Amino acid sequence: MIQRIQTLYLLVAAIISGGLIFVFHLWTDGSEALVYAKEDYTFLGLFLGSALLSLISIFKYKARKSQFILGRLNIILNFILLGVFVYQSLNLSGETNVSEKGIGMILPVFSIVCLALANKAIKKDEDLVKSVDRLR
Repeated sequence: MIQRIQTLYLLVAAIISGGLIFVFHLWTDGSEALVYAKEDYTFLGLFLGSALLSLISIFKYKARKSQFILGRLNIILNFILLGVFVYQSLNLSGETNVSEKGIGMILPVFSIVCLALANKAIKKDEDLVKSVDRLR
């Protein structure tokens, strides 16, 4: 059942978390140099962990409950990543590391939206299977 809509949402979330981090910069520092996620192992690990969870969740299509749980864990991971970005950009005073924010800082938001849509579709499938089981 790889052709379901949640597979598409999970694949888009994996592409956002695993691929677009190498295309879009996170911020521009004080010397006008672009900072990417691959330069900091914390951000790289969180992004690639999110992409890996999405890919694992795609192939767990037979176990919808574990697929749903992996989706929730992935959403929590992206919220942690977003919180680290907010802390990095707002808590530092003056003109320090973060001079200008890039589009890479909002990539976790797009990933969260895709994961929430995937979890909604997984829940819908689970409810459909339960209703068919009741009719037997």
